[in-house]
Amino acid sequence: MHQIDVNGIIVDIVRKKIKNLHLGVYPPDGKVRVAAPLAVNDEAIRYAVIGKMGWIRQQQAKFGKQPRQSRREMLNGESHYFLGQRYRLNIVEHPGPIRVLRNKSTIELHTPSKTNAERREQALQQWYRQELKALIPSMLEKWQPLLNVQITEWGVKKMKTKWGSCNTKEGRIWLNLELIKKPIKCLEYIVIHEMVHLLEKHHNEQFKAHMDRCMPHWRLHREELNREPLGHDQWHK
Repeated sequence: MHQIDVNGIIVDIVRKKIKNLHLGVYPPDGKVRVAAPLAVNDEAIRYAVIGKMGWIRQQQAKFGKQPRQSRREMLNGESHYFLGQRYRLNIVEHPGPIRVLRNKSTIELHTPSKTNAERREQALQQWYRQELKALIPSMLEKWQPLLNVQITEWGVKKMKTKWGSCNTKEGRIWLNLELIKKPIKCLEYIVIHEMVHLLEKHHNEQFKAHMDRCMPHWRLHREELNREPLGHDQWHK
């Protein structure tokens, strides 16, 4: 990967064995990235970026206005999100092992006394991971036969620039851990989105037709997902 400057905008360029040029603008700072065919030179990419400059500026402005959570300090009373709902963090000191309990309006973090913020954060992230992993199998069981695709492997990890990814050759999908904080329909939208990539690699009209067929309101879920508050160090799809 290398970079070029186009009218003051730094553009990351990645060349791949693809037929068409793909341009994306990514949160949180409106980073511009271009995936280009091997034969396309920097000058052609420059002209392509200039042609999309109005759209790029519009996307960057949108990301700049998007609400972000403040840095989490893992203290009593902080707001934390789970499946689109806001919960108040309640630290409960006790001598046993660390555990997390979710109530109607609070997430209780039971920890030994003097547990630091980093360890509390690790415990909450581990709980988030477990909760997200528990939701995925039923979605895969539902959508694999409907889409007539087979996922060979799936996993959860932190991602900075996208909500999910799909390795079409291996039949493997990855889902962003941050999805556990978003509404359940947003999570299902991303699961379907990545599975549809096994039918169509690119975000073209055929891809959109597949999405329309299995989730007619997917655009609304995408918009809702991208309106949700971003994590402090997080930044969409």
